[in-house]
Amino acid sequence: MTKYFINKPIFSLLMVLIFLTSCNGQTSKPTKADNKLVQKSIFTGQPKLLKTQGSREGCSVYCSLEDKTGNLWFGTTGEGVYRYDGKLFTQYTKKNGLNSNCLYSIIEDKEGNIWFGTDSGACRYDGKNIINMPFTTNNIYNLYFNNSSNISTSIKNDVWGMLQDKSGKIWFGTTDGVYCYNGKTFSRFLDKDNIINKQNLKLKWIQCILEDSSGTIWMGSGPIAMEGVIRYDGKSLTSSKPNGDGWIRCILRDKTENIWFGGRGRGNFIYDGKNFTKFNVKVGIGNPELIDYSGNVWFGGEEKLSTVESEGGIWCYDGKVFKNYNNIDGMNKYFVWSMIQDRNRNIWIGTRNTGLYKFDGKTFTNYSE
Repeated sequence: MTKYFINKPIFSLLMVLIFLTSCNGQTSKPTKADNKLVQKSIFTGQPKLLKTQGSREGCSVYCSLEDKTGNLWFGTTGEGVYRYDGKLFTQYTKKNGLNSNCLYSIIEDKEGNIWFGTDSGACRYDGKNIINMPFTTNNIYNLYFNNSSNISTSIKNDVWGMLQDKSGKIWFGTTDGVYCYNGKTFSRFLDKDNIINKQNLKLKWIQCILEDSSGTIWMGSGPIAMEGVIRYDGKSLTSSKPNGDGWIRCILRDKTENIWFGGRGRGNFIYDGKNFTKFNVKVGIGNPELIDYSGNVWFGGEEKLSTVESEGGIWCYDGKVFKNYNNIDGMNKYFVWSMIQDRNRNIWIGTRNTGLYKFDGKTFTNYSE
């Protein structure tokens, strides 16, 4: 986003509270049912993404994934998750085993399990059952110096970002800190006493995670924490704010191994392996949301009511020229939260008001009610 704001903890807290309370589907408590529940979908065989949970305009299609078999998954902040098989949608909610109808992240692991990061922890779908995966650790000792401030993990823990690294370990960026899963047990990342952490980073509210080709783990810090870009090289943790922005919303890697970062208040910047450079080629664009198969970078736009072609919608950048698509082309006026390209090279765009669009390179098709 390109709007600036006062970087003060109180103001940031107010912004976060407004976001988290904008969708009534996020506040419901987990049921006391067993962790393992048999798959039962609310509806199967709908041609559009239907709202069944009474979500409001503030809710969004926040994250997306294409799995190994070609199914598309769309996580929302009030309607649970939808699976699209190329023809029809199937919806999964708390009634089907999710611990919450509010999702922030989705990944597929090497075994083909789908992981859902919600505002109440993590769940795993094995193709038959949705299983709640609480961050239960085996640490019985006192807190390490760099550890989270909580000895026990709260059930109400937002999972903003997830990653499975080259070794198979799954990383979870949460409001409470960073957790890792080795296939059997969870652990707090900062409980490792051999990590060099000279800046005493707390890793609170990690909003996005990426592993580069060298195995370095990159994390983007969220509001309140404001720790900027965090890098872990296998030994040391370091943090920097090369664009002066402590809140990093997204991290992407392009075909040339450049890493793109989207800041919440001060625009975007790129790391080329040696230096950070502010990306100010175009003013008025949002954060980078997708790098497609051709290497084009797709940006979200500001949420505007205007129909002027240069405002709002989404932007495609081929390295030389920017192309804008907005409500004139068939997009709605709502802010874009997620983008993904499927194997057929269609671009799927998730917006506020639980909006979902497909762009085939020529035409936008609305897939939400």
